[in-house]
Amino acid sequence: MRVENLKVYGLEESIMASKYPMATDIKKLNSEITDTVNKLAMSEKGEGHDQALTGINVQFDLTCSNKMWVEAERYRFLYFVSSQSTMHRITKFNLDKQYNSYVHPKAIELMKELVNEYNIAVKNGEDKDTLKEMYLRILYSNPAGFELTARLTTNYRQLKTIYSQRKFHRLPEWRAFCEQLKTLPHSEWITLER
Repeated sequence: MRVENLKVYGLEESIMASKYPMATDIKKLNSEITDTVNKLAMSEKGEGHDQALTGINVQFDLTCSNKMWVEAERYRFLYFVSSQSTMHRITKFNLDKQYNSYVHPKAIELMKELVNEYNIAVKNGEDKDTLKEMYLRILYSNPAGFELTARLTTNYRQLKTIYSQRKFHRLPEWRAFCEQLKTLPHSEWITLER
């Protein structure tokens, strides 16, 4: 699991917005982190008092296994900007570099054999139906430890939920991702750890 090209947007603006409910003149607000700002941001997930965290946007490239991707798709506010595609490029990847350390070497060798047979069949002008079957065999034989990169956009509020649900997950990728969240500015608003 790798997180790269991470950017945080809207931090100061969201701090100011958290003060709107008690303000009569929003032009006088600043981005100073007060006790009230911290109290709101660190409220338990689901209480709604942390709504300003929704405005702190985070974008990053995440490289992880198919297994983690399937689980990541459950989060409503974790948007995929774009991602690598097994559907389009499975026969073009360097398979020795695409699998994590949990994939059995025999599974990798099988995948390399299937891809090699397919690529030879393409060169030899095999008929479309045969190529389609060969391609589907490759797609459905691909181990869950195959790693892809996607550009994601989300917010602190969603990351707070992800952190609380995944910090002790059985997949080491989730635990590593949660550790990475601790490097964000004011990560205590995500982790609720002072």
